[in-house]
Amino acid sequence: MDYRKIITVDPKVRNGQPCIRGMPTAVREVLDGLASGKTLEVVLTSYPKLTQEDIQACLAFDAGGG
Repeated sequence: MDYRKIITVDPKVRNGQPCIRGMPTAVREVLDGLASGKTLEVVLTSYPKLTQEDIQACLAFDAGGG
C-alpha cells in the first residue's frame, strides 16, 4: 500500500506529526490504540472519520519506518 496518499505531514497540523488525510488525527494515536489491544472496530468507532484503508496506511507507514 502506498501510504503517502493518506498519511500527511503539515507543520500546521499537530506540530508536523504524521496525520491521516490532513485531519488532526495522528498516526501515533491510531497505532497506540491498536498496540493497547483495541480492535479495528473499536478504533474505527473511536475515530468515526477514519476508514479501514486509513488504518492500513498507518500500519504501512509504521512498517516503512515512518
